[in-house]
Amino acid sequence: MRTDVQQGPEIWIRGPVAVPEGHSFAGTRRYSWVGTHGGAGVSTLSTVYGGHDCGRDWPGPDAPRSVLLVGRTHASGLASLLATLEMFRRGQAPPELYLDGVVLVADAPGRLPKPLDRDVRLLESIIDVYRVPWVPAWRLGDFGGAPPKETAVLARLTATP
Repeated sequence: MRTDVQQGPEIWIRGPVAVPEGHSFAGTRRYSWVGTHGGAGVSTLSTVYGGHDCGRDWPGPDAPRSVLLVGRTHASGLASLLATLEMFRRGQAPPELYLDGVVLVADAPGRLPKPLDRDVRLLESIIDVYRVPWVPAWRLGDFGGAPPKETAVLARLTATP
C-alpha cells in the first residue's frame, strides 16, 4: 500500500452507513398546496393527492414546509403564478419554505391557446411544472378513483396511490 497517497474521510473507507434499527430514511415528503389566486383548485388537489390545503395563505407553523404553488391555466391564473414566483425570487416569501414546484390546473377542456401555452413554457423554463387536466368528475364533486394518468409524475411526487 502506498503511504504517500492521502486517504479520504473515514466514511469512504468504511462504506455505506447502516440505518439504525427502528429508523427509516425513506419516507414521503409532505406538501402544502398554496393557491396563487381564488379558485385555483387547492382543495381539490389536497383531496385527490393528499397534503395540506393552505388556501391562499402561506403554510402555518404546523404545515409542511415544502410548497406546491397552484394556479389555473387562464391568463390571470398564470399571471398570479408568475407574481408569486417573483416573491420567492426576491426573498419575500417566508424563509423557511421550500418551493418544490408549480401545479397548473386546466381551466377548461382541450388545448391551451398559443399565448397561454407560451406563458406555460416560460414557467417550465423557471421551475418544475405539473399539469392537471380538466376532470369533469371533479367538477361534480366526485373525487373517487385514481388520479388522471397525465398526472402520474405528480402522483409519484405526492405518493398518491
